Amino acid sequence: MGRKKPRKSQTAPVAGHPSPGAAEFAPEIDLHALTVMEALDKLDEFIHDAFQAGHYRVRVNHGKGTGVLKLEVGRYLAGHPLVISHRQADVWHGGSGVTEADLSYR
Repeated sequence: MGRKKPRKSQTAPVAGHPSPGAAEFAPEIDLHALTVMEALDKLDEFIHDAFQAGHYRVRVNHGKGTGVLKLEVGRYLAGHPLVISHRQADVWHGGSGVTEADLSYR
């Protein structure tokens, strides 16, 4: 469909040494009102940016809706090389409308 944008950088920070600007990066993304393709493109960039900023836990706010976006986000995270685990947020942190993911320390 569309061409993928090149990554800003292919180098990753050393664990425990976040890159400059890490303090300004918010480790949460809101994917409401996006199509699955738009959401996954945005999520891909977000995961890489979070890792480069030194964040190893992120929150993906996809909402509840029909559940299609939640399902596709879960599939995407399960196959992403930087994601080591993901789970539904606790009920008091968004429940089924939010997925939390842990990123690799490599």
